Amino acid sequence: MKIIILGAGRVGQAAAASLVSERNDITVIDTDGERLRELESRLDLRGVVGNGIDPAVLAEAGARDTDLLIACAAQDETNLVCAKVAQMQFNVPQCIARVRTNGFEDGSALLSREGFAVDHILCPENSLVRYISKLVEYPGALQVREFAGGRACLISTRARTGAPAVGQEIRLLRQQMPEVAMRIVAIYRRFADEPDRFVPCDGTTRIEPGDEVFALAGKERVPQVLAALRIRPGQPARQVRRIMMAGGGVVSERLARALAAQQGRFQLKIVERDADRCTELASSLPEEVLVLQGETSDEDLLAEEGIDDVDFFLALSGDDENNIMSCLLAKRMGARRVLALIDRLAYAELMHGTQIDIALTPAQAMLGELLAYTRRGDVQAVHSLRRGVAEALEIVARGDRKSSRVVGRRVEDLPLPPAVHMGLIVRGLPDSEAPPPVEGEAPPAPPGEPEVIIPRSHTVIESNDHVVFFLPHKRLVREVEKLFRVSATFF
Repeated sequence: MKIIILGAGRVGQAAAASLVSERNDITVIDTDGERLRELESRLDLRGVVGNGIDPAVLAEAGARDTDLLIACAAQDETNLVCAKVAQMQFNVPQCIARVRTNGFEDGSALLSREGFAVDHILCPENSLVRYISKLVEYPGALQVREFAGGRACLISTRARTGAPAVGQEIRLLRQQMPEVAMRIVAIYRRFADEPDRFVPCDGTTRIEPGDEVFALAGKERVPQVLAALRIRPGQPARQVRRIMMAGGGVVSERLARALAAQQGRFQLKIVERDADRCTELASSLPEEVLVLQGETSDEDLLAEEGIDDVDFFLALSGDDENNIMSCLLAKRMGARRVLALIDRLAYAELMHGTQIDIALTPAQAMLGELLAYTRRGDVQAVHSLRRGVAEALEIVARGDRKSSRVVGRRVEDLPLPPAVHMGLIVRGLPDSEAPPPVEGEAPPAPPGEPEVIIPRSHTVIESNDHVVFFLPHKRLVREVEKLFRVSATFF
């Protein structure tokens, strides 16, 4: 696929690195020539220096025959105008724009072909709010990724000594916990003086304390999966109630508003250094959100506000170093879990495996939304994992036994690469490609409740099944997409 990326900032660079690794033809536009040269030296792509709203610059970047434009420059106005120019001057078939301003939603008249001609809006702040909200909902999870409209989840968590599943072989979990339908798809194990190492999972693989375990399950089973990997028998599961946020930026404001909507569930505090911003937050947020002026590096302030009783400490300011140090201090003073928002990917990688429980980059939270628009076939959801190395993929089986290499066949007969894990199948979702009912005929009966299936070797794939895979290496993506491609001349 030929893709133009406008903006070589953090998001643009992360998108370029991910898309280049999938052998796409990438061109990046930016006004900073030095930044583009540095990017060209690291990645196999082409840089064009200039303003993305200039038709001559877009033409030089190859807009006449490009497949997708990703506009992620610093200014919303630049991204929207670039998308419109690309559509009017070059008829670019698909445009994605990063827009931070509220009020722009997919499908609105403002984004139609007569408007700004944007097919999908990406908002980093909203992506972060959704991402962090899931971590609040499922205490103990390091990542929570949704599939099939939220009916299934991929979670990762750190295995703890004494939990029922820890120390057990994977094949025995089905016998010990038959009521919990789940599939463990990957383990990343800690080793002394070296990075976590991927451990292929089969029935004989044993879960060890400290392992980062990735598991797929139906949404309603996620608490049980987390308990099996983290909580000793008889120990109650502790919910998140007390949340403290360091930094009163847009992410903190939107997250506080989203959490406060669940009235009575959370005790929320925001610590912000700027007095004017504190006044603004206090006047705009619900009254149950307590806004404090101060520094989260102030030990006395943290002690006075009961940091040792905080369930989740979130460092969400725009300063990486402050976020890291605030989390380390909060953890030392007794906060149960800490999350640092870190813009620089190199810093986030350094924090992995330290006292900081979760190091989150904005690009990591929104990259999956972007990747889903670059994939071929019926890819419904994509989530980038392990800092872009691994991936979880939801794809829909289409066609019939004659036109498809998967429909009507057992799982054990599918020519999948050995490293690819088919985690689960969601069956019974509405078919977006079903033909409309013939006039005069009775409409078909509404489908029953969708079913989450943990596939076995004898499970047969049916048309419209939503199949979720875990891929330890992104290079395997094209093989899975090719397998699910429908062809009228398969036989």
